[in-house]
Amino acid sequence: MKPAEGSTVIGKSVVIRGELSGNEDLYIDGDIEGTVTLPESRLTIGPNARVRADLSVRDVIIFGHLTGNVQATGRVDLRQSALVKGDILAGRLSIEESAVLTGRVELKVTAETPKASAPAVPAPDEAGAPLFSQPKA
Repeated sequence: MKPAEGSTVIGKSVVIRGELSGNEDLYIDGDIEGTVTLPESRLTIGPNARVRADLSVRDVIIFGHLTGNVQATGRVDLRQSALVKGDILAGRLSIEESAVLTGRVELKVTAETPKASAPAVPAPDEAGAPLFSQPKA
């Protein structure tokens, strides 16, 4: 796994305890304990990472181990080698085969999600009308 171009990298041998925050994309492959806040950026948790932290990010891609809750305004992507223990609150979620998730998931509609143009429930005056029509033979 190679970090994205322009990402800040925290390598395998780095251990951080405390609060981590910023406004740029971050690739973690080391040990982190505490909180990670990247409200406008993408976080990538590499395959060697051991993260014990609550995350507040725009997007997160997880290859390694995460113990903690995730709050993402965008997308959470659990790759094949991911092991996540904690709750996820996000706009979108993608889970590859063999990824492990232990916790609750809540997906929220974000402002960027387009609304349906037709109402899901028929109007009161149309309540007796069928929801679909079948062509006649």
